[in-house]
Amino acid sequence: MEMLDNTEGKRLGDSLRATLDDEAKLSIISAHVSLFAFGELREELERLDSVRVLFNEPTFISDMERLADVPEFDIARRAQCERERALADSDLELSLRNKLNQRALARACASWLREKVTLRSVRREHMFQNPPTYVIEGSGVSPHLLSGQGATFTLEGLGVERRPDTLTMITHYAGDEAKAQVAFLMAQFESVWADDALTCDVTEQVASKVEALHTDNAPEFIYFLTLYHIFRRFLQENQDHNPREDTGFFESVIWDKLYDFQKDAVIGAIRKLEKYNGCIIADSVGLGKTFEALAVIKYYQQLNKNVLVLCPKRLRENWTLWTQASDERNPLAKDRFAYKVLNHTDLSRRRGKSGDTDLEHLQWGTFDLLVIDESHNFRNRSATGASTNRYTRLMNEVIRANGRTKVLMLSATPINNRLADLRHQIELITEGRDDYLEKTDGITSIDSVMRLAQKRFNLWSSQAHGRHTTQSFAEYVNADYFRLLDALTIARSRKHVAKYYGAETGTFPTRLAPRNEQVPIDSRGELPPIGALYDMISDLTFAQYQLLSYVREDARPAYEADYREGFGNDFGSELHRTNAVAVLMRVNLLKRMESSVSAFRSTLGRVRSSCADILGRLAALDARENDDALACVDVGYGTEGLDDGLDDRDAEMFEVGAQIRVDLRDVDCEALSADLSGDIEILDELIGYARAVTPDRDAKLGALRTLIVEKTGAGHINPGNRKILVFSAFADTATYLYDQLAPDLLRTHGLTCAQVTGTRNRVTGKRRARGGFEDILGRFSPRSKETIALAQREGEIDIVVATDCISEGQNLQDCDCVVNYDVHWNPVRIVQRFGRVDRLGSTNKHIQMVTFWPDVDLESYIKLESRVKARMALGDASASGEENLLTPSEDMNDLEYRSDQLRALRSETLDLEDMRRGMSITDFALDDYRIELERYMNANPGVLEGAATGLHAVVSIPDDLRAQVSPGVVFCLQQRDGTHDANRAHAPLSLIYVPRDAMGAPTLSHPTCSLDLLRRLCEGHREPLEALCAQFDRATRDGEDMSEYTALLSQGVAAAIRQGEEATLESLFTPGAIAQGASSEADFSLVSFVVLL
Repeated sequence: MEMLDNTEGKRLGDSLRATLDDEAKLSIISAHVSLFAFGELREELERLDSVRVLFNEPTFISDMERLADVPEFDIARRAQCERERALADSDLELSLRNKLNQRALARACASWLREKVTLRSVRREHMFQNPPTYVIEGSGVSPHLLSGQGATFTLEGLGVERRPDTLTMITHYAGDEAKAQVAFLMAQFESVWADDALTCDVTEQVASKVEALHTDNAPEFIYFLTLYHIFRRFLQENQDHNPREDTGFFESVIWDKLYDFQKDAVIGAIRKLEKYNGCIIADSVGLGKTFEALAVIKYYQQLNKNVLVLCPKRLRENWTLWTQASDERNPLAKDRFAYKVLNHTDLSRRRGKSGDTDLEHLQWGTFDLLVIDESHNFRNRSATGASTNRYTRLMNEVIRANGRTKVLMLSATPINNRLADLRHQIELITEGRDDYLEKTDGITSIDSVMRLAQKRFNLWSSQAHGRHTTQSFAEYVNADYFRLLDALTIARSRKHVAKYYGAETGTFPTRLAPRNEQVPIDSRGELPPIGALYDMISDLTFAQYQLLSYVREDARPAYEADYREGFGNDFGSELHRTNAVAVLMRVNLLKRMESSVSAFRSTLGRVRSSCADILGRLAALDARENDDALACVDVGYGTEGLDDGLDDRDAEMFEVGAQIRVDLRDVDCEALSADLSGDIEILDELIGYARAVTPDRDAKLGALRTLIVEKTGAGHINPGNRKILVFSAFADTATYLYDQLAPDLLRTHGLTCAQVTGTRNRVTGKRRARGGFEDILGRFSPRSKETIALAQREGEIDIVVATDCISEGQNLQDCDCVVNYDVHWNPVRIVQRFGRVDRLGSTNKHIQMVTFWPDVDLESYIKLESRVKARMALGDASASGEENLLTPSEDMNDLEYRSDQLRALRSETLDLEDMRRGMSITDFALDDYRIELERYMNANPGVLEGAATGLHAVVSIPDDLRAQVSPGVVFCLQQRDGTHDANRAHAPLSLIYVPRDAMGAPTLSHPTCSLDLLRRLCEGHREPLEALCAQFDRATRDGEDMSEYTALLSQGVAAAIRQGEEATLESLFTPGAIAQGASSEADFSLVSFVVLL
């Protein structure tokens, strides 16, 4: 008896080579059989007359399909797949596979299997518990028996490759001492071998599998095999986080109303919420984020979870409708939604009412699921001292207070200039823990990842405009950032949905070229130019909105004490807030002037009234010095109704200002009176100009009326469709348009008009609106709103004039024309407005956007905006220690970004993700690939799981790609031991394109770029491309000479190592970052490759 341990001189492979005789018969018992083990003993094995192999664990059998009802089935099936894959996929056989000789070896092995080998497999697990064994016998042949744990028919089992931490003990019996052992074992072997109830013949299956290793492969199969290995861990983890089937959720109304792409987003969001306790849905405008969120809410409601929805104040009614179970306008009434809705700004209030909720007694920490609409509005303005802002209160009193509140965020898609905004949203999920993703995703420091990403983003942003592409962005930004996005976000664009879901989603309507209107405000031309009016506005002090700056030095200590525990950390921060309100008023007046002469005139009147009131109070105090009611004034006094048209962040300044009181007896009365009097003089002049422009002189109003008459008359965009949605940023303008147009349009053209501003909703005609704006919208778009009965009873509405209270979360696709009566500061809002009609499933073939631009050259307008922003920067006071409320450098960067958007919007209707100089996280989302893979696997069960690695396909380069892509190879490499590499988004996998041209350099792109290339090359090719395969076979002598491609593979591996080293070097200067890269070719395994000819 001899003991073998697979070390030098005592290897199983050497013993077999020495004992295998030409006349011998070989019987093998092993759970694993390797192609490369055959290659090691090929000469000896091909001389044998016959070989029998018994798989002592189920391998290559279809009986496993009958075990679907057994709880352990998934584990058993995975184990079987691993054994089948080991035919050419042992992790210790990397060097041989990386020589690309697998194809030639498979051809020889397949021939040997067909001629000399019979293979059978046991039908049940653990049925034949014998260690791997080799029996050599035959007439005139000395018997041998070699047996021991670890002696599988693989390179490791043969001792060719060895794990340093593994001890193998194999017993070798030979000659007479082996006879009894052989006789006993072979009796058992023959009994099991001959019993069809215990074993089955799998020779054909194994031979076919080996033949598949040398036959030509369909490019599409290789593409999906590559996807499978990239997302293999994801597929396994999904099983642990899938929604429960026993909740009734999948029978809900909301679930039935979703498109497949929306259902996939909901399932993905639930998985992330279960795994990470948070998820950011950032699907593009018009893809139905609100319905996706409602479905997630329904799932957790079925689990009896308490749900809070936080939304901007202007969008509140978008959410409250779904909770009205008895409202006929609610198509989801049967789902009985019961969540609470509060406004973002409610986090800044300690008392008062929000809807029917008393904020003073609200227990913020009782919610299990928090849904935040427009979560990108939350920024971490870190405060020192006792005060807290909205962000910190949300973190401390809502999220952290209930143990682990799950957080679902609905966010805008652009990355734009600051990655920090996304970081703050991520921190709402991680509760600020820097190592939150270390165990799940190998990200040791979120802070380090974000800092490095911002650094590289800044470098990318500094390039010339032509280099601002998705590809170049992916090359600049560290892949750990994309891994972070992939873990916590779901982001799909319209293009992705149309491409990957096809006909199931229907189609988007065709966008007609934008129509631009540029008319003067005053048809007589007597109103001064916009630049001159701005100069007058810029001279206003708006003293009544910054009363704190007039408080005398001797009175300041009392205010500092009062406000230390109020809304800011010191008096300086409160002073900064009030100055910011004054600056916003300047901006507000300018935008209202652009919007309509009526809004400008009414706002001027309000501002003047507040000036006069303060002056009057100052004068009256001389005689009534002890009148506290007369002396005490809110800083936000007189701002009522002026906050519409502002983003929540700016509107909050008005709301907070309304809670800060100043005693006029504490101010410098002389200075304040002088500034107020000076403002009144300027305001009176401005009001005089505005009053002169009556409706009959309002050229812009006349142009809108003409447009409406044309569109609803002979100029239909779609036959019979008279509907128009007119947006303004300001309620004053909406009211003006309604008052001036609605009665006449009804009388002369039979058009029913409505006004929707949130606070004021009106309808012309005999049947007036009796409900909120949902009643109006139900009559305006009854098909999309499923309110046809309401529209038939009350009458349809043709024209809606609205503010941005309905620019999000509304499906109004019965309409085919959106009019922007004014240009919002943020052009993204224009895209959001158009998204109300630019939606999947629209019954309209065409849609159009019309925009009224200020009567000034666009470049001059942009320069004017720059002047406004520069003036805003002067009001910034950063000494408070807070994040600057007015950030000049970022505003200037954003200005350039928005300027590009404005120029583009004049000539084309853009998606958010297409806006120039900004990147969208939809560009780097991998969800579509996962869904595509899951669908393929459902349609082809077991195909990918059992497939070997090292396979390849041959494709041609499409004509439209030849300018960017030259002949070469795309390799998918796997780094051994799952080593983490911060520079690859899906380490340990890398996709590397290596051109054959000696001048080309190997390229490691972000997975979305590489996978998109791979898809473009492979999609639709469900069969091998025979002519190209024949060309490849001739060049490589049927796989015998792979030297050229082995050299290309070496170049690709070297590029992966080099990139890992660069990431490691960079990480040395990033606190907390750790990058562990590969150091040699032996650290990589070839998963698949696609040859480009």
